[in-house]
Parts: sequence; structure tokens; C-alpha cells
Amino acid sequence: GDLDKVVNLLLSLSGRLARVENALSGLGPHAAAEDELALREKQRLLAAQLEDAKELREHVGRREEAVGAMVARYLPPEQLQDYRHFVKMKSALTAEQRELEEKIKLGQEQLRCLRESL
Repeated sequence: GDLDKVVNLLLSLSGRLARVENALSGLGPHAAAEDELALREKQRLLAAQLEDAKELREHVGRREEAVGAMVARYLPPEQLQDYRHFVKMKSALTAEQRELEEKIKLGQEQLRCLRESL
């Protein structure tokens, strides 16, 4: 459960940071200085939160290793391999699900913009 939460947090923060960086790069030369300052501050805060989330992921990784070592004492090798595969795939699938949700959201937004432009 913690692993899912941390992976979702990392994906959310990196997505938000990417959007802020895109907004910054999209600012024209005539953009208001306050807008740029606000975006730069948001970028700084998101980058700091992302670093904190990465540290949290490392902590969860260490806990995962400790739990894995404990589980290894009680499971036969075949079941232990299944357990490790499950944990690995759960993270990968969570990240993939989040990525797909973001793509769906982007597609819906693009579709809405296209409809509005027609």
C-alpha cells in the first residue's frame, strides 16, 4: 500500500513539475514578470517536494527489502519468486496505469479544445 502511494506521489509531482516547466518555456517575451516569478516559485516548491518523495521512495524500498528478507525465511523458493515478481510488477503496473490516465486526460483536453475551436 505504501509503495502504491509513493509511486503515485512521484508520478503526480513529476507530472505537475513538467506542466509548470512547459508553462515556463511557453511564456513569451511579453509575459508579466509576476507570472514568471509565480511559476518559478511553483517550480522550486515542486522540485523540493519531488526530492522529498524520492527520499520517501528510498525509505519504502529499504522497508520492502526488510520485509522481503523476512518473507524469504517462511516461503519456499518458488513462492518467494512469485512474491518478488508480484511486488515488482505492482509498482510497474501502478506507474503504467497512472501514465495511461494522464494520456487519457490529455486526449480529452485536446478533444475539448478541438471542439471549442470548431
